[in-house]
Order: sequence, then C-alpha cells, then structure tokens
Amino acid sequence: MPVIIDPTARVSSKAQLGEHVRIGPFSVIGDDVVIGDGSVLDPHVVVHKLTTIGKECKIAAFASVGCRPQDLKYNDEPTSLEIGDRCDIREYVTLSRGTVENGKTVIGNDCLFMANAHAAHDCVVGDHCILANSVALAGHVTLGNWIIVGGLTPIHQFVKVGDHAMLGGGFRAVKDVPPFIRAGREPLVYEGLNSVGLRRRGFSAEAVNLIERAYTLIYHSNLNVSQALARIKQELPQSPDIQNIVHFIETSKRGILSGPRRRE
Repeated sequence: MPVIIDPTARVSSKAQLGEHVRIGPFSVIGDDVVIGDGSVLDPHVVVHKLTTIGKECKIAAFASVGCRPQDLKYNDEPTSLEIGDRCDIREYVTLSRGTVENGKTVIGNDCLFMANAHAAHDCVVGDHCILANSVALAGHVTLGNWIIVGGLTPIHQFVKVGDHAMLGGGFRAVKDVPPFIRAGREPLVYEGLNSVGLRRRGFSAEAVNLIERAYTLIYHSNLNVSQALARIKQELPQSPDIQNIVHFIETSKRGILSGPRRRE
C-alpha cells in the first residue's frame, strides 16, 4: 500500500514519510518531521516541526505532538520530540518538544497515552508505559519501563518513576516512586509491591520474594533509608532487580515516597 494523504491534509515538503503511512483529513505535518513505516494519523492531528514518529504508531484525532514547550524561557530553539515504535496516542494528547536544557523529549516503544494525557518538555518515558486519561507529566519527568499511571494523576517536575511501578488514579506524585511498587493515597505513599503486574510480566516467585524483602527493610523496619540500603547490600543477593532498587534510591534527588500510614 502506498502512502495515503487525504487531499485536505497539509504536509510539509520537508517531512519524510515512510512506507504505508496514512495521513487523515485536515491533519498538518510540519517541517523536518519523520514518520515511520505503517503509522496512521487520524483526522485533525498536528505534528509540529522536528518530531520523529516511529513505525506502526497510531495517533488519534486532535492530538498535538511536538508542540512548543510550555516554558517561558523557550525562545524557539531547535529542540525535538522523539516517539518510538507502535505507540498509541489517543484523542487530545499533547506532547511537547524539549528545551535547550536537554534538547529533546523522548517517548519509548509500545506506549499508550489515553485521551487528554500530556507530557511536557524534556520528559523521558520508557517502553511499555500506559498513561491513563488526563495524566499530566510536568517538565523533566522520567518514567522507566512498564509503568502504569492512573487517570487524572499529575506528576511534579523532575520526579522519577521506577520500572514496573503502578500509580493509582487521582493522586499527586511529588517525590520519586521506586521500581516494582504500587503507590496510592493522598499524599502519595508506598502501598506494597505491584505483584500482579510482576507476575504477568514473568517475574518468578523467588524474584518477587526478594524484591519484597528489600522493601520490607526500606518501609517496614526502624531503619532510615541509608541504613536500609546498607542492609540490602549486605544481606540480600545482588540480583539485577535489587541493583535496580538500590541504584534508583541512591540517585534520587527529590527523595522517595514515604511508607504506608495507618488509616484513621
């Protein structure tokens, strides 16, 4: 199948379209845009300049990707947005370009952005992430791989979320969310492991048990975080999952979520 561009669409002569790309009615494709093979854009999509879209992506009506950063310091510098392969970007999603600080916003492969979701300038989103309706990532947010964020959740600028974490809907994330956990309540706290998600992704019972032992030391002991990390290094096998937890916490700049509180 050749490239199909609706007669009402506007595609820059400087754009590069791969094989089997389809551009719907009234969509607008800016300068220096690259769209990979097999990607489909519905009606009324705007792809702004310096945006790269991977293969087999789907972008729904009224999405705006690669738009100018919502940053008053931005002065139309040549920054970019990069979207990976097989992403599903739904209605009214907005994805901003980077600023000169990092130069680009990056979205990984196989991500789903549900309606009205937003990723601001300089965000980095890993692979297999799901952002439910109206999730809002502020500038410089970093999401790892296999993360689920519930609807209507704002994530504060510079916050990091670790691999395989799950955030409940309608809560506010202002501190870093470590890998493999569930986070909920207001203010957002650790609520246990994302056990169901880990099992679905092939984690063994032994691996899940080891992760749980690490978080028991962090959140269910009388140790502070530094002491808990020291015990984890001394007492637990240093599997890749444990190393992931330790590295995430040691490199956290905003501090990690607090532990669970008693319900009144």
